[in-house]
Amino acid sequence: MDTETIAGTEIRNLLDTAEAEMCARMMANSEPWITLGRAFDAALDIINDPSREVYVATTMDETVGFIVLLMHGAFVGYIQSVCVAPGWRGQGIGTELIGFAERRIFSEASNAFICVSSFNEGAQRLYERLGYEVVGELEDYIISGHSELLMRKTIGPVTGFPAE
Repeated sequence: MDTETIAGTEIRNLLDTAEAEMCARMMANSEPWITLGRAFDAALDIINDPSREVYVATTMDETVGFIVLLMHGAFVGYIQSVCVAPGWRGQGIGTELIGFAERRIFSEASNAFICVSSFNEGAQRLYERLGYEVVGELEDYIISGHSELLMRKTIGPVTGFPAE
């Protein structure tokens, strides 16, 4: 899955170092990552990690967001980060990125996972609207006084997937 265009937004693989740095700045300079204390260098490390898949959303040649996936490990199909540029929030970009990620995940796994900070109520509402359910809570996981909520969307049990 390399490129997809939905309603004028193209979602494609991360291109290069300059684009990785732009995405890291977008993340480090916006919520919830400011509250979580994820600075530019930490964001760039995540984006550049070869074990992760990074997809970028562009509209009219402007980068409007990106998504980071993990397709191996304990939670195959883990959406690690969804970042939409502040000026583009509320316009469906996050929904498009998550839909893209789900198509990628569900091509290989029966569950999609995502964590959301307890203070990030807007993202919680989005994920619930898209069919994710809270399956666990990690208290004081990243920062003291706040939890990370583990959410899951499923198309069936792991055993027998893919259906034959």
